[in-house]
Amino acid sequence: MHAVHRLFKYRKSLSTTVYKARGQRVKRCELCRLSLSHCICHLTPKAVSNAGFLLLMYDTEVMKPSNTGRLIADLIPDTFAFLWSRTVPNLALLDVIKDKQWQPFVVFPEQYVDSERQVVTEKVICHPDKRPLFIMLDGSWREARKMFRKSPYLSQLPVVSFTPEKRQGEQISSRYQIRSAANDTQLATAEVAARILDMAGEADNAQLLDLWFDVFSYQYQKSVCQTNKGDPQAIENLQSFVRQRSSF
Repeated sequence: MHAVHRLFKYRKSLSTTVYKARGQRVKRCELCRLSLSHCICHLTPKAVSNAGFLLLMYDTEVMKPSNTGRLIADLIPDTFAFLWSRTVPNLALLDVIKDKQWQPFVVFPEQYVDSERQVVTEKVICHPDKRPLFIMLDGSWREARKMFRKSPYLSQLPVVSFTPEKRQGEQISSRYQIRSAANDTQLATAEVAARILDMAGEADNAQLLDLWFDVFSYQYQKSVCQTNKGDPQAIENLQSFVRQRSSF
């Protein structure tokens, strides 16, 4: 059980009513949050990573079965998850950010960042005795902007940003078909994390997270009443990649 699983259980304990997500009648696995008939827990790969992730989640985001932040925690051992609050300081969250082993970065689009703030848009480089800690604002785009503007403890941290429209001369489109977005370059949390891992020099882990995201997306759509636009080869592609990695 990882940080997002624990946060889900905690947030669920605070609810006075049943959270009515789409597909609320589906009997779901308590860990992967997919229907029991399409559970992917047995397929979960593991990664060895120098990076850490801190998921700052907007209230009910952790309750949504469609959330992809948990996919990061599935793979990256040092993943932390906290509920965001505008008014109540979370001391445990602040302790992680201040931990001397980490060099924290906020992941957010450059165009919304003040000009005087440090923004990393190429390779992420840390101090020799530090590891990168990537702070992901996990919620809808409107919610993420609110968290970015109204979290003073993040305001002095450097920002990591990339342009989703172009990466190495190629067009990037989201493969996230579960929720609608304003445009097809608005990436899911796990898709963003994969790009950040690539910027941190962990290309294999970035690809592994992309493949795990594809498995989740395909299995999720397979379990609900909607047209499945996912990759039917997703599980095979993941397992093939894992076998190749283990052979080296």
